[in-house]
Amino acid sequence: MTDSDTDADLEEQPPLREDPALLERLRTDGEQVLAEAFAVNRERFWHLVTFRMDRRIAARVDADDVLQEAFVAASKRLQHYLRDEGYTLFIWLRMIVAQTLVDVHRRHLGTEKRSAGREVSIRGNHYPQTTSVSLATHLVANQTSASKSAQRDEAGKALALAIEQMSPLDQEAIALRHFEGLTNVEAAQVLGISVTAASNRYVRALSRLKEILEELNLDG
Repeated sequence: MTDSDTDADLEEQPPLREDPALLERLRTDGEQVLAEAFAVNRERFWHLVTFRMDRRIAARVDADDVLQEAFVAASKRLQHYLRDEGYTLFIWLRMIVAQTLVDVHRRHLGTEKRSAGREVSIRGNHYPQTTSVSLATHLVANQTSASKSAQRDEAGKALALAIEQMSPLDQEAIALRHFEGLTNVEAAQVLGISVTAASNRYVRALSRLKEILEELNLDG
C-alpha cells in the first residue's frame, strides 16, 4: 500500500447487478446473448488486448485469436456467472478477456514471465504486468515523431521507469479510463473501490503523470 492508499480509497462499492431481464435471457439463450455482448463490446475488448499485450509476443499473437479464446472460456463459465452475479455482464466478460490474456502470456513467455511478463493483482483480478510499459509506449508515440525512433525508444524506457514509481492502482486508473475508455463507474468496479474513490484516484494519477511528463520534457 502506498501513502496515497487511504481507507476511503480502498472502500469497496456495492456490487453492480445486471438487469434481471438480461439475466433471464442468459439462462434461456446464454450463448446467443454472450455473442451479442461480445459483438457490442468487441472494440473495447480489442483495445484491452492490444494495449496490455507484451510487446515480445505482439508480433506472433493475434488479438482476435485472444478474443475468440476468451469467448469460448466465457461460454464454459457462464453458469458460474449466473450463480454469482456480482458484476455486470460487461465487467465479467472483461475479466475473462483479461484472464485469457494472462494465460496467453504464460504460454508464450514461459520462463520469461518472471521478468516483464509477470503478473500483478488488482483487487483479486490478475493482469500481465505490462501497464507501465504500455502507458509509456502509447504516450511517447503520441509525443515524438516516428522518424526519431531512437529518441522515442530512449524516452519510452525513461517514461516506463518513471511510471513504475506510481502505484499499480494509479497506473490502472489511467489505463482503464484513458486507454480502455471505461466509465468511472466501470473503472470503480474493476478496481473494487467506490465510484468517488475511483474518480479521485484518476484525477490524482493524471496530475502525477503530468508531472512525470514535464520532468522528462514530454509534456508536448
